[in-house]
Amino acid sequence: VGMMGNAGLKDGGYIGVPRFGIYNDEGEWIIEGIGVYPDIEIVDDPHKIARGEDPSLEKAVEILLRELEENPPREWPVPEQPDRSGWIEVEIE
Repeated sequence: VGMMGNAGLKDGGYIGVPRFGIYNDEGEWIIEGIGVYPDIEIVDDPHKIARGEDPSLEKAVEILLRELEENPPREWPVPEQPDRSGWIEVEIE
């Protein structure tokens, strides 16, 4: 929401009054800076939070554990250590 033409006060301050906003391509007013809508909506019930529960964290852990079960991390091949026992002789003239 933008502001313009605000009323000035005696002490140098002003009163900020929203004058205009933004709308989408369908002609509907939208909220500026709302961010991204969640993929999974979780209700953080105040009574659960007061008991020390965290519904958002619990759901995230549930989803990640399921993802790990469905897509376990693959084993990475580890090569043998290179043989560094040999010496290269260099002649210095």
